[in-house]
Amino acid sequence: MAELARIDKWLWAARIFKTRSIAADAIKNGRVTIGGVNVKPSRMVKVGETVSVRKPPVTYSFKVLKTIEQRVGAKLLPEIYENVTTPDQYELLEMNRISGFVDRARGTGRPTKKERRALDDFIGPSLEGFDDFDWDDEE
Repeated sequence: MAELARIDKWLWAARIFKTRSIAADAIKNGRVTIGGVNVKPSRMVKVGETVSVRKPPVTYSFKVLKTIEQRVGAKLLPEIYENVTTPDQYELLEMNRISGFVDRARGTGRPTKKERRALDDFIGPSLEGFDDFDWDDEE
């Protein structure tokens, strides 16, 4: 086993990215850091280093336990890295999943049918009880 591995190969072999080219693109775009420092795809990673991968809205952190450059089965991943991502990152992911329709960027178009129903369910109950109100009795 080599004591060093290229970061792009390691990210692919550890199944953090689907392909090596996607891993290399993420590294080039500054979404991968080692010890808080941006790296290049050719950077060698060592055992014990912490690799942070930003996949918006979450930043995942992995502690390298084994350096590999050949892809392994998913069952062997606990031997390759330890997930040290903080719980607040997972809370952020859950909040984003739950409230995805509320955070619509301006100009992205109309809500989908699913989002429209969710909005109606969210707003609907607050308007209940006004149907039986007699509006003609106002002075």
